[in-house]
Amino acid sequence: MPVLESLINTIPEEERSDFRLWLTSMPSDKFPVTVLQNGVKVTNEPPKGLKNNLLRSYNAIQEEEFNSCHKPGPYKKLLFSLCMFNALILERRKYGPLGWNISYSFSQGDLNISMSQLLMFLNTYKEIPWEALRYMVSEANYGGRVTDPKDRRLINTILSDFYDPKVLNDSFRYSESGIYYIPPEGDLVSYKEFIQSNIPYNDLTEIFGLHSNADITSSINDTNNLLSTVLSLMPRDSGGVSGKSQDEILNELAADILEKLPKDFDIERAAKIHPI
Repeated sequence: MPVLESLINTIPEEERSDFRLWLTSMPSDKFPVTVLQNGVKVTNEPPKGLKNNLLRSYNAIQEEEFNSCHKPGPYKKLLFSLCMFNALILERRKYGPLGWNISYSFSQGDLNISMSQLLMFLNTYKEIPWEALRYMVSEANYGGRVTDPKDRRLINTILSDFYDPKVLNDSFRYSESGIYYIPPEGDLVSYKEFIQSNIPYNDLTEIFGLHSNADITSSINDTNNLLSTVLSLMPRDSGGVSGKSQDEILNELAADILEKLPKDFDIERAAKIHPI
């Protein structure tokens, strides 16, 4: 990274107007500060909530790939189950230690390779190789990131509910309430419409196998993250230029933001009117 920074600094001023450098990187404290300051930053993060995660996964699926399996019924059910599993293990992170002992950075690549393997296994074998599918997902693809022994046991246990012969039954439900289930077989658009209209916008803790009080932990974590970010942005000196205290400056900024915010709206209604 220091070599990269020095190379950029050697570019003549007259040539910089026609020069563009596109960089992709994981978050790193080794990234040169000057490069960050002089560039446009774009971040790509997974959306929050099972509903938005499922929509993101299905929006990335191509129609040709979706209809390329020799066993369309089992494939579409297991594909939905895999996407649900991916969304669930991502969302468990919001519960802190209740979700995972260590917060793992599962990526879209883990889901993509699992999708490819599912399609390949179903097209290759006459009988569905359940053990092989579970091993590749929980031990190789996603499990390759899991280092804690208890977390490794947990991800295997969770996947056993999503990659199992019982999910092929039309009466199968992921949770006791029956709210979360696999939609009837259809085209790619029908699955997106099902997710948009049937998956709750606010996740229920039952789908994670947690008590409803786990939402308290999630809310506390969100609040702590927000406040820690606010505190990190506050000035380090004892007061502002006008002699105001840090609390007074912060309160003025918060009040200014509140004045600019639009009126509250019904999230569920807005999601139905403007599908993601």
